[in-house]
This record gives sequence, C-alpha cells and structure tokens, in this order.
Amino acid sequence: MWQKLFITVLGGILVLAGVVMLVLPGPGWLTIAAGVAVWAREYHWARRLLTRVKRRVQRLRARPGRAPKE
Repeated sequence: MWQKLFITVLGGILVLAGVVMLVLPGPGWLTIAAGVAVWAREYHWARRLLTRVKRRVQRLRARPGRAPKE
C-alpha cells in the first residue's frame, strides 16, 4: 500500500511540475513523460499511454525527409 501511495504522489508531483514548466522555462514535456513513466510502474492505463507515446515518437523519428542525426 505504501509503495502505491509513494508512486502515485511522486508521479503526480512530476506531472504537475511538467505542466508548470510548459509555461515557465524548463523541460516540461520530458518531466511529464517521467511522471507518467513512474505511474506506469503501478497503473496499467499509464503503461498503455506510455507505450502509445513511445510508438508515436518512433514514427515521427522515422519520417522520410528528416535529416539524419549525427
């Protein structure tokens, strides 16, 4: 029970901090993704969301016409 509570609170703090960083300087989207990754350890819905986001990022990186990364 304590582990689930800790993961819920930590993920929430990271997601909220990420939302704040969308307006203020900082890596907002990265922090939100980290919060969802923490939640994915305990919640199935977060695991599914994280999987969908990873697939989307992979598709965007594989788009034709994109300059190769050095």
